[in-house]
Amino acid sequence: MQRYNHTKMKNLEDLVFDDAVERPSKSQKKRDMHALQEMGAALVDLSPERLDRIDMPEELRRALGEAQRLSRHEARRRQMQYIGRLMRDIDPAPIREALDAVRGASALETARQHRLERLRERLLEDEAVLTEIGTAHPGADITRLKQLRRGALHEREAGKPPKNYRELFRALRELENER
Repeated sequence: MQRYNHTKMKNLEDLVFDDAVERPSKSQKKRDMHALQEMGAALVDLSPERLDRIDMPEELRRALGEAQRLSRHEARRRQMQYIGRLMRDIDPAPIREALDAVRGASALETARQHRLERLRERLLEDEAVLTEIGTAHPGADITRLKQLRRGALHEREAGKPPKNYRELFRALRELENER
């Protein structure tokens, strides 16, 4: 049986505690890893079109696609752990910002949505707004916007579902994304 020198052990403990001040605790590391896995789960829940808009490493993109394809619980759980492991090697801040934007949680995205809604309402009230849109966006398909405007006004009068109203918003959003 080996005996330890208590003075030596005390010095070793001092080293361990000195390192602990500089590094995050094991519990903090676990919380961080779980947060990355939750972010990965949020990415898996997005549509492929929205995932394409987010800048990320190709290996992570493939892993997310695989997780979306899996339906068995255990296989999906393992894939989610793998995604969390991949996310530890990248900077999660840009992905978190993109997720916030997709969810509409970012203040800039919310302000942008409100601005587009006001533009759509102005367009429905006055067709002259099309000139402003044409000036701001030279490549805009003004004819299509006119058709969507007329359709939205007709839907509103007839009490029909707002299909053209929503499509008009999408068209305005696409124009702004082209900037």
